Amino acid sequence: MFHQHFSTPERGGAIRSYYLATALVQRGHQVTMITSGPSKARRTEHIEGIEVIYLPIPYNNRFSFYARVWSFIRYALAAIRAGSGFRDYDVCYGISVPLTVGLCTRWMKFRYGIPYLFEVGDLWPDAPIQLGYIKNWFFKRAMFAFERDVYRHAHALVALSGPIQTAILQKIPTARVHIIPNMADCDFYHPEEKDPKLESLYAVKGRFVVSYIGALGAANGVHHLIDCAEACQTSALSVQFIICGDGAMLAELKSISKQKALTNVTFIAFSNRAEVQRILNITDSVFVSYKKADILETGCPNKYFDGLAAGKLIIVNFGGWIRSEVELYKCGFFVDTRQPSAFVEKIEQFLSDRTLLEAAQRNSRELAERVYSRNEISEAFQRVFSDL
Repeated sequence: MFHQHFSTPERGGAIRSYYLATALVQRGHQVTMITSGPSKARRTEHIEGIEVIYLPIPYNNRFSFYARVWSFIRYALAAIRAGSGFRDYDVCYGISVPLTVGLCTRWMKFRYGIPYLFEVGDLWPDAPIQLGYIKNWFFKRAMFAFERDVYRHAHALVALSGPIQTAILQKIPTARVHIIPNMADCDFYHPEEKDPKLESLYAVKGRFVVSYIGALGAANGVHHLIDCAEACQTSALSVQFIICGDGAMLAELKSISKQKALTNVTFIAFSNRAEVQRILNITDSVFVSYKKADILETGCPNKYFDGLAAGKLIIVNFGGWIRSEVELYKCGFFVDTRQPSAFVEKIEQFLSDRTLLEAAQRNSRELAERVYSRNEISEAFQRVFSDL
């Protein structure tokens, strides 16, 4: 497996690839994960039966776009070299983003004849192009050509959402594309009563808590949450907003919050899943946010699935399949956060009607168990390999 951003439950962050790898190990497969790490030298660890090779390629959410690209390229080149030691393996699995992971899978097939499957979590290069990071016409054409090449030569593709599958098939109509979304860890996160000690620790006792937990990059559009917090403070609503994460926009978000003199916004440094579990304990609603861009509406953000598993009211500020699902299953609502007053109107319904809130929260957990259970997703993933 090639995944630059591999993580484990102890470290926190996105741990989808950890669960996918352990699902294969539990079914008797030998799995090697080639990833990156902050250390200055290559090292190997064995985690839950997975051989994990950490390459000394630093990456941080605070990196600029070009620093990220340089990290992506360095990882791809180093991973290709590391992959030469596993030329006798039966299959290769590449996980994007970034798309440059496709360099690794293509090389393993070209050089050693190993078939590969390629996972598409975000549409590249569409996303950086729509967000304005890539403007050069020739570079765009080259990236699209490389994307099609990676898709065309894959034994099969794994899409994290229906819209991603549709986009792939529009480019490569003959591609074999499986939809395997992110998973809700219903064994780790549970609906539970608020712990009074945690309410005191986070200073939210007696308040309705809206939490954003995740990356704080430009694409996440978390400044909209600040606008909602300002509207709630102006309306004297007993709502506390918790922002837990890290990224390039963190300093700016803190500055804006300070300028607006918001007492109902709390920033918490992101640590690990145990911390996330504690925050979700005192949370009533999970806020899932993206900057307004059509391409981002195809995504499959981890925070959505954690919120479902924990049985929280889901608030989304973007359209697409997640908005449709939230509205269909009545587990939350969409709000155009460019109109903060609309947020106040919608959240007031749940402040005044506890029954309405509890119904939405139950619907979230039921959706997690019925559709996104980690066990079910892991089983579906393992079946993708059955024809190999």
